[in-house]
Amino acid sequence: MPRFSDFASSVQTETAFDVLATARKLKAEGKDVIELEIGDSPFPTATNAAAAGIKAIEEDLCHYGPSIGLPEFRTAASEYVNREYGLQTTAENIVVGPGAKTFEQLFCETFLNPGDGVLVFSPYFPTYPPNIARRGGRMWISDLKQANDFRPNLEDVERFLADDPHPKAIFLNSPHNPTGGVATEEDLRGLADLIRDRDIALFSDEPYDQMVWRGRHHSPLAQPGMMEQCMAAYTFSKSFSMSGWRLGFAVSSAENVGMFAKLINSALSCIPPFVQLAGVAAMRSDCAERDERMAVFRGKVELLVGALNQIDGVSCLMPGGTFYVFPSVAEVCNRLGIASHGLAMYLLEGADEKAGVACLGGECFGEAGHGFLRFSCAESDERLQAAVQFFAEAITRTERVAAYLEQHGHFRLQSPYSV
Repeated sequence: MPRFSDFASSVQTETAFDVLATARKLKAEGKDVIELEIGDSPFPTATNAAAAGIKAIEEDLCHYGPSIGLPEFRTAASEYVNREYGLQTTAENIVVGPGAKTFEQLFCETFLNPGDGVLVFSPYFPTYPPNIARRGGRMWISDLKQANDFRPNLEDVERFLADDPHPKAIFLNSPHNPTGGVATEEDLRGLADLIRDRDIALFSDEPYDQMVWRGRHHSPLAQPGMMEQCMAAYTFSKSFSMSGWRLGFAVSSAENVGMFAKLINSALSCIPPFVQLAGVAAMRSDCAERDERMAVFRGKVELLVGALNQIDGVSCLMPGGTFYVFPSVAEVCNRLGIASHGLAMYLLEGADEKAGVACLGGECFGEAGHGFLRFSCAESDERLQAAVQFFAEAITRTERVAAYLEQHGHFRLQSPYSV
C-alpha cells in the first residue's frame, strides 16, 4: 500500500464535524442531544432560491458552465455587494465557487510560495492552517483578546510586516468565527494603510456578512486600493440557509479573478448552473426573508448570552456578529481540572446518561481559544434555554467530571487557565 504524504497525514479535520458525528451517533442510540456544535442554519433554503433551483433542474440546466461563473450570476453578485456594502464592482470582479472555504485554498495557491509568512488571527477557522501548509507557508499568530472585543490588533500587523523574514499574506475573518468579534471600519482603514502598495495579499473571509448585531458590516474591499490586494469570500450558507447547495463567490480585481478562475478550471471544472441560478434568485428576491431570519438569530444570540452570564464562573460577551457565542469558562475549568474541549465533550458524553449538549472547546480554533467554549444558536429558544440549564447543572456534578476524566485522561487540565 502506498504511503500517505507528510502533508495529508498532518491535516487536522474541522472538529465541529467530528463532534457532530459523535452527537448523531449518541442520538441514534436514544440520547437527547441539544446540538450547538455545528454552524448550520435551522431554516429551510430561502423561498425564491429553492424555486429557482428546482425550475432550473426541470429545464435541464444541469450541464457544464464557465469556470468563472455564469454571466447572470456574476452580474447579480456584483449588484449585490455594491448595494449591500457600497462597493464599486462589475461582473468582471466576481468568480463563483462551492461555498467560501475553497477560496482559502485558491488564495494560497494564487499568492503563496514556500516559506512565505501568513498572519492569522487566533482563534481561527480550523481549515486555515492546512490550506496555508499546502503551499509551504508559515503561520504567524496574532491572539484576539476578549478585552478588545476580539477585534484585530493592528500593532501585531505592524510587527508581522516588520519582523517576519518574508511577509506575504493576512487572513482576516469578520464577523469572526468562533468569537463573534467584528472588525470596525477604523480597523479596516488602519489595516489597509499598513499594507497598501506592498507585496501583501489579504484574504477577507466574510461568510457572516449579514450577521452583524452592532453597526453594520464593512469589507476591506471598500478601502482605497484594496480591490487589487484583497480577495473577499462570501457564501449563501448562512444568509440564505443554502449550506447544502455549496455555493459562494469571491470578489477581487479582474486580474485576480481570472487567476482564481484558472485554478477552479483545473480543480473543479465549474459550479452547477442550477445552483448558481438559485443563488441569483436569493440575491435578487430573498433579501427581505433573509433579514427576518437574521433578526431571529440575533434574538437567539441575546438569549444565550444572557443565560450563560447567569452561571457562576462564566463570562460571555455579546458578540458583535455571527450566530455563535464564545463564553470564557476558564474559572469552571480550573475548578474542575478539565480542559475546555474536555468540558465540551463531558457535556456531550459524560454529564448525563440520557441527555447531553454538543458544543466545542475553544482550543479547536487554536491555542488562543483555550478556556472558552463555542456554542452555535441553531436551535429553538426552548432548546437553547434547556442547554444552558443542563450546562449549569452538569458542572456541579463533580463526581461525574472526575469519572469522565478517569476514562479520558487527555482532557485533564495541565496548568490553570488565565482568568
